[in-house]
Amino acid sequence: MKSHKTALYILLIYLAMQLSSVVFMRPFALFMKKRYPTMGKEELVLTINGWYIVISFAVALLLSLIVIAFNRNFWKIFKQKPESIPTSILWGVIGFFLVFVGQWIGGIIEHSLGITQASENTANLTTIADAAPVAILALAIIGPILEEFVFRRVIFGSLIQTTNFFIAALISSLVFAVIHFDFTHIIIYAISGFIFAFLYYRTRRIITSIIAHMMLNGFVTAIQLYQEPIVKFLEQHQ
Repeated sequence: MKSHKTALYILLIYLAMQLSSVVFMRPFALFMKKRYPTMGKEELVLTINGWYIVISFAVALLLSLIVIAFNRNFWKIFKQKPESIPTSILWGVIGFFLVFVGQWIGGIIEHSLGITQASENTANLTTIADAAPVAILALAIIGPILEEFVFRRVIFGSLIQTTNFFIAALISSLVFAVIHFDFTHIIIYAISGFIFAFLYYRTRRIITSIIAHMMLNGFVTAIQLYQEPIVKFLEQHQ
Protein backbone atom coordinates (compact mmCIF):
# COMPACT_ATOMS: atom_id res chain seq x y z
CA MET A 1 0.00 0.00 0.00
CA LYS A 2 2.85 2.38 0.82
CA SER A 3 4.40 1.82 -2.62
CA HIS A 4 1.07 2.66 -4.26
CA LYS A 5 0.99 5.96 -2.38
CA THR A 6 4.57 6.69 -3.40
CA ALA A 7 3.71 5.95 -7.03
CA LEU A 8 0.70 8.27 -6.81
CA TYR A 9 2.79 11.08 -5.34
CA ILE A 10 5.35 10.78 -8.14
CA LEU A 11 2.61 10.80 -10.76
CA LEU A 12 1.09 13.92 -9.19
CA ILE A 13 4.51 15.59 -9.12
CA TYR A 14 4.97 14.85 -12.81
CA LEU A 15 1.51 16.16 -13.71
CA ALA A 16 2.11 19.28 -11.62
CA MET A 17 5.36 19.84 -13.50
CA GLN A 18 3.56 19.54 -16.84
CA LEU A 19 0.99 22.14 -15.75
CA SER A 20 3.35 24.38 -13.79
CA SER A 21 3.93 26.79 -16.68
CA VAL A 22 0.35 28.03 -16.30
CA VAL A 23 1.31 29.52 -12.93
CA PHE A 24 5.07 30.08 -13.05
CA MET A 25 5.97 30.79 -16.69
CA ARG A 26 4.87 34.44 -16.67
CA PRO A 27 6.86 35.51 -13.56
CA PHE A 28 9.81 33.43 -14.77
CA ALA A 29 9.65 35.17 -18.16
CA LEU A 30 9.65 38.58 -16.48
CA PHE A 31 12.71 37.58 -14.45
CA MET A 32 14.54 36.40 -17.58
CA LYS A 33 13.68 39.60 -19.48
CA LYS A 34 15.35 41.64 -16.75
CA ARG A 35 18.35 39.31 -16.78
CA TYR A 36 18.79 39.53 -20.56
CA PRO A 37 17.51 43.02 -21.48
CA THR A 38 19.37 43.22 -24.83
CA MET A 39 18.48 39.77 -26.13
CA GLY A 40 16.25 39.57 -29.21
CA LYS A 41 12.62 38.56 -28.71
CA GLU A 42 12.79 35.21 -30.54
CA GLU A 43 16.04 34.17 -28.87
CA LEU A 44 14.71 35.29 -25.49
CA VAL A 45 11.56 33.18 -25.83
CA LEU A 46 13.63 30.10 -26.69
CA THR A 47 16.04 30.80 -23.83
CA ILE A 48 13.17 31.19 -21.38
CA ASN A 49 11.66 27.90 -22.53
CA GLY A 50 15.02 26.14 -22.35
CA TRP A 51 15.76 27.23 -18.79
CA TYR A 52 12.19 26.57 -17.67
CA ILE A 53 12.32 23.01 -19.01
CA VAL A 54 15.55 22.32 -17.11
CA ILE A 55 14.39 23.88 -13.84
CA SER A 56 10.92 22.29 -13.85
CA PHE A 57 12.28 18.84 -14.72
CA ALA A 58 15.05 19.13 -12.11
CA VAL A 59 12.62 20.17 -9.37
CA ALA A 60 10.23 17.36 -10.29
CA LEU A 61 13.04 14.79 -10.26
CA LEU A 62 14.37 16.06 -6.92
CA LEU A 63 10.91 15.89 -5.33
CA SER A 64 10.41 12.39 -6.73
CA LEU A 65 13.72 11.21 -5.27
CA ILE A 66 12.77 12.67 -1.88
CA VAL A 67 9.43 10.83 -1.96
CA ILE A 68 11.14 7.59 -2.98
CA ALA A 69 13.68 7.95 -0.16
CA PHE A 70 10.88 7.43 2.37
CA ASN A 71 9.96 4.06 0.85
CA ARG A 72 12.78 1.52 0.62
CA ASN A 73 10.51 -1.07 -1.00
CA PHE A 74 9.43 1.17 -3.88
CA TRP A 75 11.59 -0.65 -6.41
CA LYS A 76 10.76 -4.15 -5.12
CA ILE A 77 7.83 -5.02 -7.40
CA PHE A 78 9.15 -8.19 -9.06
CA LYS A 79 9.37 -11.63 -7.49
CA GLN A 80 12.39 -12.53 -9.59
CA LYS A 81 15.86 -11.44 -8.53
CA PRO A 82 17.17 -8.44 -10.52
CA GLU A 83 20.09 -8.84 -12.88
CA SER A 84 23.54 -7.71 -11.78
CA ILE A 85 24.48 -4.09 -12.32
CA PRO A 86 26.98 -4.86 -15.16
CA THR A 87 24.40 -7.04 -16.95
CA SER A 88 21.73 -4.37 -16.50
CA ILE A 89 24.05 -1.71 -17.94
CA LEU A 90 24.86 -3.96 -20.89
CA TRP A 91 21.15 -4.46 -21.56
CA GLY A 92 20.74 -0.70 -21.41
CA VAL A 93 23.26 -0.28 -24.23
CA ILE A 94 21.66 -3.12 -26.20
CA GLY A 95 18.31 -1.49 -25.53
CA PHE A 96 19.43 1.69 -27.26
CA PHE A 97 19.94 -0.26 -30.48
CA LEU A 98 16.65 -2.11 -29.98
CA VAL A 99 14.79 1.19 -29.66
CA PHE A 100 16.66 2.55 -32.67
CA VAL A 101 15.53 -0.44 -34.76
CA GLY A 102 12.03 -0.17 -33.30
CA GLN A 103 11.79 3.47 -34.33
CA TRP A 104 13.03 2.58 -37.82
CA ILE A 105 10.27 -0.01 -38.11
CA GLY A 106 7.79 2.52 -36.75
CA GLY A 107 8.96 4.97 -39.41
CA ILE A 108 8.28 2.40 -42.12
CA ILE A 109 4.78 1.81 -40.74
CA GLU A 110 4.09 5.54 -40.63
CA HIS A 111 5.38 6.00 -44.16
CA SER A 112 3.04 3.26 -45.37
CA LEU A 113 0.19 5.20 -43.75
CA GLY A 114 1.20 8.37 -45.58
CA ILE A 115 2.95 10.03 -42.63
CA THR A 116 6.13 11.60 -43.96
CA GLN A 117 6.68 14.80 -41.96
CA ALA A 118 9.34 14.97 -39.26
CA SER A 119 8.47 15.07 -35.58
CA GLU A 120 7.28 18.55 -34.64
CA ASN A 121 7.95 17.86 -30.96
CA THR A 122 11.58 16.90 -31.67
CA ALA A 123 12.06 19.91 -33.95
CA ASN A 124 10.71 22.32 -31.32
CA LEU A 125 12.91 20.89 -28.57
CA THR A 126 15.95 20.97 -30.84
CA THR A 127 15.32 24.64 -31.66
CA ILE A 128 15.12 25.40 -27.95
CA ALA A 129 18.32 23.43 -27.23
CA ASP A 130 20.12 25.24 -30.04
CA ALA A 131 19.27 28.62 -28.50
CA ALA A 132 19.68 27.48 -24.89
CA PRO A 133 22.17 24.57 -24.71
CA VAL A 134 21.34 24.10 -21.02
CA ALA A 135 18.12 22.44 -22.22
CA ILE A 136 20.22 19.47 -23.34
CA LEU A 137 20.50 18.51 -19.66
CA ALA A 138 16.73 18.07 -19.52
CA LEU A 139 16.44 16.37 -22.90
CA ALA A 140 19.28 13.87 -22.50
CA ILE A 141 19.64 13.33 -18.74
CA ILE A 142 16.99 14.68 -16.37
CA GLY A 143 14.01 14.03 -18.64
CA PRO A 144 14.79 10.36 -19.36
CA ILE A 145 15.34 9.62 -15.67
CA LEU A 146 12.10 11.29 -14.61
CA GLU A 147 10.09 9.72 -17.44
CA GLU A 148 11.39 6.25 -16.61
CA PHE A 149 10.34 6.76 -13.00
CA VAL A 150 6.86 7.79 -14.12
CA PHE A 151 6.08 5.60 -17.13
CA ARG A 152 8.06 2.47 -16.31
CA ARG A 153 8.02 2.25 -12.49
CA VAL A 154 4.81 4.12 -11.64
CA ILE A 155 2.51 3.17 -14.54
CA PHE A 156 4.03 -0.05 -15.91
CA GLY A 157 5.22 -1.14 -12.45
CA SER A 158 1.76 -0.65 -10.93
CA LEU A 159 -0.04 -2.44 -13.77
CA ILE A 160 2.35 -5.40 -13.89
CA GLN A 161 1.38 -6.31 -10.33
CA THR A 162 -2.24 -6.98 -11.33
CA THR A 163 -1.98 -7.81 -15.06
CA ASN A 164 0.63 -9.35 -17.36
CA PHE A 165 3.61 -7.88 -19.17
CA PHE A 166 1.89 -7.23 -22.50
CA ILE A 167 -1.08 -5.38 -21.03
CA ALA A 168 1.09 -3.34 -18.67
CA ALA A 169 3.63 -2.54 -21.40
CA LEU A 170 0.95 -1.65 -23.95
CA ILE A 171 -0.97 0.71 -21.66
CA SER A 172 2.16 2.40 -20.29
CA SER A 173 3.66 2.81 -23.78
CA LEU A 174 0.45 4.37 -25.10
CA VAL A 175 0.36 6.82 -22.18
CA PHE A 176 4.04 7.55 -22.82
CA ALA A 177 3.24 8.28 -26.47
CA VAL A 178 0.23 10.48 -25.75
CA ILE A 179 2.00 12.63 -23.13
CA HIS A 180 4.51 13.80 -25.75
CA PHE A 181 1.65 15.49 -27.64
CA ASP A 182 3.05 14.45 -31.02
CA PHE A 183 0.07 12.43 -32.23
CA THR A 184 1.33 12.20 -35.80
CA HIS A 185 4.17 10.00 -34.59
CA ILE A 186 2.35 8.20 -31.80
CA ILE A 187 3.37 4.84 -33.28
CA ILE A 188 7.09 5.57 -32.92
CA TYR A 189 6.69 6.84 -29.36
CA ALA A 190 4.55 3.83 -28.42
CA ILE A 191 7.10 1.38 -29.85
CA SER A 192 9.88 3.11 -27.90
CA GLY A 193 7.83 3.00 -24.70
CA PHE A 194 7.11 -0.70 -25.19
CA ILE A 195 10.80 -1.50 -25.62
CA PHE A 196 11.73 0.57 -22.55
CA ALA A 197 9.15 -1.43 -20.58
CA PHE A 198 10.66 -4.67 -21.89
CA LEU A 199 14.15 -3.59 -20.79
CA TYR A 200 12.92 -2.76 -17.30
CA TYR A 201 11.05 -6.05 -17.08
CA ARG A 202 13.99 -8.03 -18.49
CA THR A 203 16.51 -6.91 -15.87
CA ARG A 204 14.13 -5.80 -13.09
CA ARG A 205 16.27 -2.68 -12.77
CA ILE A 206 15.11 0.81 -13.80
CA ILE A 207 18.71 1.76 -14.61
CA THR A 208 18.46 -0.36 -17.78
CA SER A 209 15.63 1.58 -19.39
CA ILE A 210 17.13 4.85 -18.14
CA ILE A 211 20.42 4.14 -19.94
CA ALA A 212 18.64 3.22 -23.18
CA HIS A 213 16.38 6.28 -22.93
CA MET A 214 19.29 8.64 -22.20
CA MET A 215 21.35 7.24 -25.07
CA LEU A 216 18.42 7.58 -27.48
CA ASN A 217 17.60 11.16 -26.50
CA GLY A 218 21.25 12.14 -26.50
CA PHE A 219 21.79 10.61 -29.94
CA VAL A 220 18.70 12.24 -31.46
CA THR A 221 19.56 15.62 -29.92
CA ALA A 222 23.16 15.47 -31.21
CA ILE A 223 22.04 14.48 -34.71
CA GLN A 224 19.47 17.27 -34.83
CA LEU A 225 21.84 19.95 -33.49
CA TYR A 226 24.82 18.98 -35.64
CA GLN A 227 23.00 17.77 -38.73
CA GLU A 228 24.67 20.20 -41.13
CA PRO A 229 28.27 19.58 -39.96
CA ILE A 230 27.65 15.83 -40.07
CA VAL A 231 26.28 16.01 -43.63
CA LYS A 232 29.25 18.14 -44.76
CA PHE A 233 31.69 15.71 -43.13
CA LEU A 234 30.09 12.74 -44.89
CA GLU A 235 30.07 14.56 -48.23
CA GLN A 236 33.78 15.38 -47.88
CA HIS A 237 34.67 11.75 -47.14
CA GLN A 238 32.64 10.06 -49.85
